[in-house]
Amino acid sequence: MEKNSQRLIPLIVTVGQVVIFPYYIIWLKEVSMSFTLFAWLFAVFSFSAAWGFRTYSVKKPDSSAYISAIYSGMGLVYIAAGWMVFPVEMLPYAALLMQIGLGFLQGYFRAWHIQKPSYRVHAVHHYLLVGIIMIGLSFVKIFSPSIFLILFGVLLFISGWW
Repeated sequence: MEKNSQRLIPLIVTVGQVVIFPYYIIWLKEVSMSFTLFAWLFAVFSFSAAWGFRTYSVKKPDSSAYISAIYSGMGLVYIAAGWMVFPVEMLPYAALLMQIGLGFLQGYFRAWHIQKPSYRVHAVHHYLLVGIIMIGLSFVKIFSPSIFLILFGVLLFISGWW
């Protein structure tokens, strides 16, 4: 990766994930069909994120070699969530696999990101950007959360190859 991409893409990923999170929650709520299953899917996400964080922390890859794959993987999960066309009885299983994948990738990314020198600057910019973007999105009429999931997934996938 080049200097600009090392500086800007992690900020785009952190801000984008917070901004896209309400749409992802709406999607997950529609897929889970009950609060119990929704809570379990969320728990799986948290456990997977802890697993990803721990995996990076234990191995500590010496370079950013895997981070492009992490961006692309997160992008693919969001794209798949937006385009998911499974029968109703298969949706919870597909959502379970997505929760495991997305949680692991986000935990791995977070462990990588907090060790970067720009993390403190990103934290401040992250809060400011999320507030501004969320106010802006509040004026946008939502047709479907899948549109936002697909757009963010494509952005992450492109970031992985940039």
